[in-house]
Amino acid sequence: MTRPLTGPGLAVLLFAGLLPMADAFIVNVSLPTIATSLAADNADLCLVVAGYGIAFTVFLTLGGRLGDAYGRRTVLLLGLLAFTAASMVCAFAPTTGWLVGARIAQGAAAALIPPQVLGTISATTPPARCPRSMSRHTAVSGLAAMGALFVGGLLTSVDLWGTSWRLIFLVNLPVGIAAVLLTALVVPETRSATPAGIDPRGTGLLAVAGLLLLIPLNRGPVLGWPWWTVAMLVLVPAAGYALWRVETQVSAAGRAPLLPPSLLATPAVRRGLLTVVPFLAAWAGCLYALPLTLQQGFGLDPLWAGLVVVPLAAAFLAGSLTVPALRAHLGDRATTCGALAQAGGVVWLLSCVATGVLATSAWSALPGLALVGFGQAVVVGSTQISILAAIPTRHAAVGGGVLVTTQQGAMTIGVTALGSVFGGVLAVSPHSAAFGVVLAVQLAAGLAVVLAVRRGIGRALTVSPR
Repeated sequence: MTRPLTGPGLAVLLFAGLLPMADAFIVNVSLPTIATSLAADNADLCLVVAGYGIAFTVFLTLGGRLGDAYGRRTVLLLGLLAFTAASMVCAFAPTTGWLVGARIAQGAAAALIPPQVLGTISATTPPARCPRSMSRHTAVSGLAAMGALFVGGLLTSVDLWGTSWRLIFLVNLPVGIAAVLLTALVVPETRSATPAGIDPRGTGLLAVAGLLLLIPLNRGPVLGWPWWTVAMLVLVPAAGYALWRVETQVSAAGRAPLLPPSLLATPAVRRGLLTVVPFLAAWAGCLYALPLTLQQGFGLDPLWAGLVVVPLAAAFLAGSLTVPALRAHLGDRATTCGALAQAGGVVWLLSCVATGVLATSAWSALPGLALVGFGQAVVVGSTQISILAAIPTRHAAVGGGVLVTTQQGAMTIGVTALGSVFGGVLAVSPHSAAFGVVLAVQLAAGLAVVLAVRRGIGRALTVSPR
């Protein structure tokens, strides 16, 4: 019999869950320093961020299947150990290529962690307390993502023993070891009574489709779009179709596909994912461009660049915690309100860029960043609740994995695509202009969410086919 999850056990799980999300963003503020240290160009920097995201996205659902079959605490411990080891390799990377490879390994290891955290909470927490525990996980994950920008700037500025940017990875060694020891002590072992099988063909095709899309988006602008980059993009629809056919066959055979076609065919789920994907993609691209603009464009050091985004983190946390209350009073209009708040923040930032105020005072961005952080949290949190409510009960576990995988994939695409756009504009214009283009895309994505909800897409999300 599985022992119940105690307060310390939940705290350790939340602590372990911090690591993957924090490391997805902690590197952003250090990118200018990495560029100088390793002679990296913009495309290389995109790969440092996107390489982690690609591996994290591809292996996330697989990580959940492994935990269900072999024990969630066991897989969590393996993930933490591999993540810590990969972090050490990142810290000692002598070249950009080495760092990108280590980041890919780090992302693959990180993908083993969140499914075990969420699965253990679900399996060991009474139903009445589960929503509260899950909301804490969401809030902590959001805070980790935003707070990592400040922590990354702080650690890079400290330059302890001359480690510079390498300290953002070295710090994972004591943190990772502590997470391993605490997990072994207080987290109970759980596993699924009926674990779903691993879908190797689906996993492989998902990886192929992602690489066919992301590699040309990253290298194409740098290399002048040679024929092979165009050919890879042309093959993306074929890979997507092959993935769909394989998953349909797996489902028809009575096995558990990586991406259940019946789930994706549910109108409310499909519409919800189509609404949130461009929004998250634009958001991730903005988080990539912001630290580069503050440091390379406006001359801030990593610490001050991290401090500037603290209101973003604080507002994101506040927004995450208020989503349940907002939805209770406003329903899907909460999504609209969040999108409008974020759009207002983006307009503020655009005005600061256009008038040149941001170039003379980075602190002028604070009101806009606070609105952006709050609105982002409300949109993502509200949409996530709506999508999960529309997933049939029989697909609840795998549906959550599909949602998280889609979100991570969207952010990876956003970093790659908007990072390339940012670099392209930067080649002929100053940082303020390049950042303005990224902000314009973020504004368009926010307004698209408003239009989607007004046209009934948002209202359709609340229809549960259970």
